Amino acid sequence: MKKSVLLLFAVLFSYSLFAQNLKNSPWHIVAEDIDPTNYYGVTVANGMVGLVSSPEPMKVEDVVLNGVYDYYQRGRVSNILKVFSHMNMHLEVDGMRINRGNISGFAQTLDMREATLTTTFDVGDKVSVTHELMSLRNLPFTSMVIVEIEAKQDVQITPINYIEAPNHLSDVRNYYSEIDRPHVLLPLMTSEAFSPGMKKVATSTSFIFPEKHGEEPDIIHEDWDYNMHLMKFRKQLKKGETYRFAVVGSTISTVHNNDPRNEAERLTIYARLEGIDRLERAHKSDWEELWKSDIVIEGDLESQRAVRSALYHLYSFARKGTAYSLSPMGLSGLGYNGHVFWDTELWMYPPLLVMQPEIAKSLLEYRFERLDAARQNAFAHGFDGAMFPWESAEDGSEDTPVWALTGPFQQHISATVGWAFWKYYEVTGDKEWLKTRGYPVLKEVADFWISRVERNGPGRYEINNVIGANEWEENIDNNAFTNGMVITVLGYATEAAEALGVEADPEWKHVADNIPILKFPDGTTRENATYDGVMIKQADVNLLAYPLNIVTEREDILRDLEYYEPRLSPDGPAMGGAILSVLYSRLGDPEKAYRMFKKSYEPNELPPFAVIAETAGGTNPYFATGAGGMLQAVLFGFGGLDITANGIETLETQLPKAWNSLIISGVGIEEKMYTNN
Repeated sequence: MKKSVLLLFAVLFSYSLFAQNLKNSPWHIVAEDIDPTNYYGVTVANGMVGLVSSPEPMKVEDVVLNGVYDYYQRGRVSNILKVFSHMNMHLEVDGMRINRGNISGFAQTLDMREATLTTTFDVGDKVSVTHELMSLRNLPFTSMVIVEIEAKQDVQITPINYIEAPNHLSDVRNYYSEIDRPHVLLPLMTSEAFSPGMKKVATSTSFIFPEKHGEEPDIIHEDWDYNMHLMKFRKQLKKGETYRFAVVGSTISTVHNNDPRNEAERLTIYARLEGIDRLERAHKSDWEELWKSDIVIEGDLESQRAVRSALYHLYSFARKGTAYSLSPMGLSGLGYNGHVFWDTELWMYPPLLVMQPEIAKSLLEYRFERLDAARQNAFAHGFDGAMFPWESAEDGSEDTPVWALTGPFQQHISATVGWAFWKYYEVTGDKEWLKTRGYPVLKEVADFWISRVERNGPGRYEINNVIGANEWEENIDNNAFTNGMVITVLGYATEAAEALGVEADPEWKHVADNIPILKFPDGTTRENATYDGVMIKQADVNLLAYPLNIVTEREDILRDLEYYEPRLSPDGPAMGGAILSVLYSRLGDPEKAYRMFKKSYEPNELPPFAVIAETAGGTNPYFATGAGGMLQAVLFGFGGLDITANGIETLETQLPKAWNSLIISGVGIEEKMYTNN
C-alpha cells in the first residue's frame, strides 16, 4: 500500500514538474482552467490549411482553406472559404461518449517549435487521453491528429472520426471505401460538395494504426445525414496499456486541382502509407528549418513568448513556393473576409522578408499574378498603369464592401505594393527576379501615379481626394503617408530601371520631386491639408520617419512623435504603437520604446492562448497585422536591422533594461546572425 502511494506521489510530482517546465518554456503556451465561454482558439496551420482550436475535447472549431473565396455569410463581397470540418473526433469509453461534463484535467498546450496543439484530459478513473493536432508542414493540404489513450483499468474504447459540412456547402456527397492491399486495408472516408459559387471542395480521411501486422481493427462507417458521416472502431485495452493511432485527412478544391475528390483521396492514401512516425518527423523537420530564423530574448520570458507567438503565426499563415498572400487574420477564420490589404506589404511582409525571404517572395507573387486585374482597376478609374485594390481576394479585383470608402480612395496601397517589390530586390539582389517580376510591377505602379497626380502649377503635383493610413480622415488632400510613399516608390521605379540598364521615364523623378509634404508653422508634419489635431486611428505621419526615411533629422522625428503620440487613439489597431517603438529605439530611448512595444500587443491578448485581437478589448483574433507590427519593433527597433540599397545593415540601438540580450538568427539570404547585448 505504501509503495502504491509513493508511486502515485512520484507520478503526480513528475507531472507537476513537467507542467511547470512547460509554463516556463519560451516555446510553449499552456492553457489550463479553460473557460469555454471566454475562449479564443489558437490556429494550427501550414500556410494552406488552418485548423482553429476548440474548447471542446477532440474538436476543431473551423477549417479554413487558403486561396479559395466565395460569396456567403458576408453579403456582396467574397469570403475566404470554410470547408469540411474533417479532423473532428468523438471518443466513447465503455459505451459513454466523452464531453466537457464527464472529463477532468482538461488542458491544451501549443508547442510553437513543432507547431502542434496538444490536448490532455482524463475520463474518470478509466483512461487518460493525449490528442495532438497538426497541419502538416510537409504536406500542404494534409493534417493529422495523433491520439494516445492510456488505460487505467480494463476498458473498451471507441474512437470516432467524423466529417461535417458547413451550411454554405451544397450537394454534399459522402463516400466510404476500403482499398485492400497485401498486409494492409486502407479505409477512406470522403466528402465532396459545392461552394455557393459552384467550386468543388473535397476532403478525405483515414485512420493510421500501429505499424504491426494484424493489429488493425475493423472499421464501421455510419452515414448519419447529408452533412455528417463518421467512421469508428472498437478496441479492448488492458489496464496499463497505451494505445496510439492517428487520423490523417486532406482537403482541397478546384482552385488547387481540377479533380479535388480523387486528389484528396490520393493525398490521404499517401499520408496513410507514410505512417505516423514518418509524417511527424517530416513535419517537425520542416518546422526546425523555419526556426533557423528565430528571435531569442534573454531575461524577459513574457516578451520572448509573445515574439515567438507572432513569428509562429506568420510562419503558419504563409508558405514559400505559392502565390498566396496574407490576410489581416491569416488562416484563423473569416475576419476581414480573408482579403489581402496593405496589412501584408507594410506590416507582415517586412519581418518575413528579413527572416524568410522565400515566403516573402510568395506574397509578392500573389500581387504579380494579379497585375492584369490591377491594370483593369486603374482603367476603370480613368488612370494608367496598375491600381491595386484595397481588398483583394481570389482574382485580384476590388472586393471592398461598397459602404466602405476605402475601396476607391485608399490608393496608397498601389505605392506600398511597389515599395515591397523593391525591398525584396534590396535584400536579395536577385536581378533576374527584378527583370521578370519586380520592374514590371514598379513600372505599372509608377505609371499609375504619374496619371493620378494633379498638376497644379509649376513645381506642385498634388494627390487629392484620398484616404491615408489614418482611415478616420476621409477624402482628404495631400495625405502625408500617401504622398511620402508615392515619392518613395517613384524613386524606386527609377532605380530599378537603372539597375536593369533600361531607360526610366523622366516624369517619374520629376513628379516625385514636386509632390508636397505639408507642415504646420512650427515644422511639425501635417497629416493632410485640413488636419486640425483630432484623434487619429493609427500612425500616418510617423511612417515618414520609419520605414520611409523621408523625415530623417532627429529633431523633426521627435517633433512629429511628440505631436502625434498623444493623438493616437487607444481604440485604434496595435500597429501605431509598434511604429513609435521603432522610432524611439532608433532615437536612443529604449525604455520608451519598450513601453510602446508592450502597448502594441499586451492589451490585445485574449485567453487562453494570448492570441491578439486588432484592438484592445477586441474579440476577433488572430490579428496577424499586429504581429507584424510588434515584430518590426523588435527587428528594426531593438535589433537595429535596416533594409538599405546595400542589403540588410544594422544601426546602433540599445536594449531595454528588461532584456539581457537579443539574438536574431537566420537573417536574409545569407542567414546571418545579429546580437545586441
